[in-house]
Amino acid sequence: MADSDTHHSSPSDEDEDNEFYDAMEETQSNFILTIPTGHRRTSSGMSNASQVSDGCNPPDGQDEASGSSSEVDEAAGETTTVCVITSKQAEDSSTFEVSGNQQSVQSTSFSSPATAPSTSDADDGNDNEGDPSKANGGPIGPRRKRRTRVPEKPNYPLNLWSIMKNCIGQELSKIPMPVNFSEPLSMLQRLTEDYEYAEILDKAAACCPGEDGGDSCKQLAYVAAFTVSSYSTTSNRTGKPFNPLLGETYECDRTDDLGWRSISEQVSHHPPMVAQYCEGSEWRCWQEFTMASKFRGKYLQVIPLGTAHLEFNASGNHYTWRKVTTTVHNIIVGKLWVDQHGDMDIVNHKTGDKCHLKYIPYSYFTRDVQRKVKGCVMDKDGNVKWVVTGTWDNKIDIAQVISSQGGPENPVFQTGAVHCVWKRRMPPSDSERFYNFTELACQLNEEEEGVSPTDSRNRPDQRLMEQGLWNEANAEKVRLEEKQRAARRKREGEAEKAAAEGRPYPPYEPVWFKKQTEPYTGNVFHMYQGRYWDCKEKGDWSMCPDIF
Repeated sequence: MADSDTHHSSPSDEDEDNEFYDAMEETQSNFILTIPTGHRRTSSGMSNASQVSDGCNPPDGQDEASGSSSEVDEAAGETTTVCVITSKQAEDSSTFEVSGNQQSVQSTSFSSPATAPSTSDADDGNDNEGDPSKANGGPIGPRRKRRTRVPEKPNYPLNLWSIMKNCIGQELSKIPMPVNFSEPLSMLQRLTEDYEYAEILDKAAACCPGEDGGDSCKQLAYVAAFTVSSYSTTSNRTGKPFNPLLGETYECDRTDDLGWRSISEQVSHHPPMVAQYCEGSEWRCWQEFTMASKFRGKYLQVIPLGTAHLEFNASGNHYTWRKVTTTVHNIIVGKLWVDQHGDMDIVNHKTGDKCHLKYIPYSYFTRDVQRKVKGCVMDKDGNVKWVVTGTWDNKIDIAQVISSQGGPENPVFQTGAVHCVWKRRMPPSDSERFYNFTELACQLNEEEEGVSPTDSRNRPDQRLMEQGLWNEANAEKVRLEEKQRAARRKREGEAEKAAAEGRPYPPYEPVWFKKQTEPYTGNVFHMYQGRYWDCKEKGDWSMCPDIF
């Protein structure tokens, strides 16, 4: 994809000359947004019945022609339609910094520790645990020199339809897939890419430097930009990540250059579920990721079901959101392409502020910019304070509402200057030769000493694939999956024996996360227990299972 604000590639080679894909040079400055005020949510966590339209164009639908079929509740809730008129003022670069122009942040900017969410047994007396600036038990040393690319992808022709034609209606996680359709990263590593633009969160933290004061709605606008940025690499990444084995983990310690570190673990296999915890100097993030998937023949739909949490240390502002639906098109014939569509609500549980984002599905029948995202930030009383616009594969702009006209049901908002708060860092021009990886993606599977024996870097089939040995990788993948099935059969046999003898049998327990009731949503959630980095410092991996 070209490095341009004004060009968005077509989803299929056959359609490159189709006029329906010719985009306007810029997104329209003025637009109409329908905000759900009393909406319900589907089981996938997406809001219902929210539409966005531009000017006199009809609202973007989710019809078959657009290639999107996001499942929403048929019953519409209460809505308010607002008209937004954006200012043509120049951006004030002295106040707003564009995230994406710099590859790293100085880790020496840490000023306060980021600790794991409080739990009854998370405190093991280790003062360094939870403080990224004291990773591995000491001050941060010189930055590590990291690789900038992976071995090039070999040419192993294989027809995807030959594998998928017998799997219509099945769950994606239950379809046996050779590595030929994968990329040499696990889902744990893929989810870590959500933090590629974590510097946006550092800037968001500055909006509310304490428990009182600051602009929580402006902070929420930055948080919205961060949530959108996590989709930027999906526009040209169609390889399937490796399904993690039960107990597989992945650590990513980038405190020396990017200012954050994360730990992820596969905590369940049926259904597949990842628990993840990430911390910077001013914030901490944790999420559960699981999904429902539907293969419809010509497209594959992935509906995330987990919830993401973000908390800022200084203000205590706590945000939650769920990811939108991802659809992979042209499974049968043509070039694979990915679309993101649906609705996302980001809620500040401390202040009651809320941001509603609409990801517009790709449509063949519009000349407007594709992959659009539009939304607004509202305070606890429903007053619109900030407007968020852009595209999920390129950039996000925000603008503050400075005046309003009209009645409460159809208000017209005038905004101030538009500020670009996120701009995508484009991958290398030849990245198609190595899975369209960004520089960060190339570094995720780089071998590293001292990591857990269950770390994805140590997974042999994935390493063989990265080295271009795909036949050997497929054979190793079969071995690992059979080993996992044998371990499951053993647990099931032991459980049956215990039941016959009237003894309780403890279920599988993750190593680094524990199920607890999450206070903000009231749901049972896998919470990080705050021991991983201490165990790494000691080199104590005795509690890790043998999975590879």
